Amino acid sequence: MSRILLYNIHGDKLAKIRAAASLLGLTLIEVSEEEFSHPIGYVLGYEDFTPSETAESFPDEMLVMETLTSPLLDAMRRNGATVALKAVVTEQNQGWSGAALCRELRREHEAMRAYASQKPVHKHKKK
Repeated sequence: MSRILLYNIHGDKLAKIRAAASLLGLTLIEVSEEEFSHPIGYVLGYEDFTPSETAESFPDEMLVMETLTSPLLDAMRRNGATVALKAVVTEQNQGWSGAALCRELRREHEAMRAYASQKPVHKHKKK
């Protein structure tokens, strides 16, 4: 059973995600602000991860999937419960804190927005 970490998701959006996850047999873990600085692997209970002694926080909503769960994302989209910052746990990021992952996802979003806003200098016409 796949687990989903939820950061800063509350109210109606949380209820919609919770309902969709329940139908799909997924486990949601609402990460408390005190845990934002802990490694993702620690929050998921993986071996060899220890809690952080620093305190970090962030205001963004973020969803972290233990494994890619497209049906959940589809249901969230259909129900108007989208979350901009999403990630899948990887060997590399399981050692990152939630706050560090949030910073990285923000950087990636900004880079994608900047790229999408660029206009091509010229278009090639086919002969």
